[in-house]
Amino acid sequence: MSNRPLKPAPVLAVLFTGVLAAALDIAIVGPALPALQQDFGVGDRALSWVFSIYILFNLIGAPLIAKWSDRYGRRRLYVASVATFAAGSVIVAAAPAFDVLLAGRAVQAFGAGGIFPVASAVVADVLPIERRGRALGLIGAVFGVAFLLGPLLGGLLLGFGWPWLFLINVPIALGVIAASYAVLPPGARRRTGRFDAAGAAVLAILLAAGALGLNRLDAQRLPDALTSIDVWPFLVAALAALPLFWAIERRASDPVVPTALLRGPRLRAVAALAVAAGLVEAGMVFLPALAVGAFDVDPATASFMMIPLVLALIVGAPTAGHLLDRIGPRPVIQIGVIATAAGLGLFGIGSLGLAKFYTAAGLVGLGLSALLGAPLRYVMLKEAGESRRGAGQGLLTLCLGAGQLLGAATIGGIAESAGSAGTGYAAALWPLAAVLIAAFPLTFAFEARPQASRDVPVQDEAEGRS
Repeated sequence: MSNRPLKPAPVLAVLFTGVLAAALDIAIVGPALPALQQDFGVGDRALSWVFSIYILFNLIGAPLIAKWSDRYGRRRLYVASVATFAAGSVIVAAAPAFDVLLAGRAVQAFGAGGIFPVASAVVADVLPIERRGRALGLIGAVFGVAFLLGPLLGGLLLGFGWPWLFLINVPIALGVIAASYAVLPPGARRRTGRFDAAGAAVLAILLAAGALGLNRLDAQRLPDALTSIDVWPFLVAALAALPLFWAIERRASDPVVPTALLRGPRLRAVAALAVAAGLVEAGMVFLPALAVGAFDVDPATASFMMIPLVLALIVGAPTAGHLLDRIGPRPVIQIGVIATAAGLGLFGIGSLGLAKFYTAAGLVGLGLSALLGAPLRYVMLKEAGESRRGAGQGLLTLCLGAGQLLGAATIGGIAESAGSAGTGYAAALWPLAAVLIAAFPLTFAFEARPQASRDVPVQDEAEGRS
């Protein structure tokens, strides 16, 4: 059943709603932060963990749940992801103490981490390859919609008390779960070997240590930061866990992240471009600060100035998906790289007026929609093959997360060392443009025409040696 169309409209509606709920939870939390700080009496540093712990457990959950969907079936893991997300929402809303709230955020994030990659794998299960681009593009546009709706919905629900920002997830999740059993195919269960528990444990340690170390890194005082007791033990642990994880995955009969996925040039190109796209995505967090410094506006106005970028993402994601089905992945991804690099570069050329700011933001939004949305997932789904679609989506999410963590740890420091606020943040975007330009040759690994109607899985390492 993997490539047979199966009631695509209701299937996509269920996937769209689940992804929207998870994406909204990221954007909707902002309005609740002052109320959380007041109710629990915590400082700014502790409050930042409301976001930090979510990012960490989202990153841990994505590859594990995506891989489990290969073993135990897509519907089962999609439902489990949504249910876990809802359970975490209830824990947060009912939290009697701040530590319990953070535990609930961790549970939320772990479940949410599986929703998007499993949804992408379901698209490949139910749609032929010539129709996947449009479907993936529509799902990718959800994140732009969530960015627009999140603060508005959050402000509305906050009038009833901050717990309702999280309790709203429960009825949505119950509806998605019921609809999933009605319309989603169960998916094949493939137990090809013993579950890679050691690999899963080491991966969690690697991600946790890396995220904690990078999150505490002060790029403005890099030498001092690297020798700080708050940073170096975590970075050393992450560096030590990386080769150990690779060795475990090479030997595992059913690895969490099959090393064979990185043996082909196309999947290596996807992984590298995903890291670059993650770096750029982290850089976009600093655009409101750039607007504040360049135009002397208040932070609220600066946030509204991001609307053209978000609208470009909403329009660009389904457009990129449609073009994938018509002209193939190479030109779409190349356009995405060029547009993103041009937009980033435009921020730093000469004086920054409003017209230039909005033009550059629009270019970045359109470009990122061809990188963060459908195209890279489209290639990964085909190249990983039917039996490893989940693992491939998990690997892609890991690479995006790695780029986001690196970007968040370094871009602010680059901006601070470059001068005044406006000039500094503009200068910090230039290195991101350089990274994309350096990665551009990798795009020639992709097919220049629409892909064939049959998925071709990567070889196992054992097969490659035979």
